[in-house]
Amino acid sequence: MKKLFSILAIALIVYSCKDNESAGASAAVINQEEVTGDLPVFGADFKNETILSAYELGEIYSNLKTGDTVKVTFEGPVKEVCQAKGCWMQVDVGAEDPVMVKFKDYGFFVPKDLEGKRVVVHGMAFISEVPVEEQQHYAKDAGKSEAEITAITLPKKSLGFTASGVKIAE
Repeated sequence: MKKLFSILAIALIVYSCKDNESAGASAAVINQEEVTGDLPVFGADFKNETILSAYELGEIYSNLKTGDTVKVTFEGPVKEVCQAKGCWMQVDVGAEDPVMVKFKDYGFFVPKDLEGKRVVVHGMAFISEVPVEEQQHYAKDAGKSEAEITAITLPKKSLGFTASGVKIAE
């Protein structure tokens, strides 16, 4: 755990030393004051957290191994939402695949029309291996065709996130 925090600290220091141009992956970065304001909240409210950009979270994920977890708050654009109930969403962090965000203890859902909107998410980031059946389930929830669903035949590593709270920024 200490090694993970050391890696995280080094990654953040290195990132903060880069030009602001490289942090441009997030066009409409949400500032601290906006998050402590009156944004709609789903799940547990959170305030006064350091908010990482999607790019910064992508850097953290690049240092995680399967089984590692780290508590973070980040912002980014929603790529996809469960169309059955709003029980999961995928958020772009500038990595090859978006982050799969599920909600702590299945305790809350988000609106199904969040695609393209920016959110601030608070919780635990981790890497997991997603079995074929689970991938197919998510594809079905997302409204994919039967051909797309049956084309899923191999487990894959996934950027996972268990959110305790979500704020909708736009």
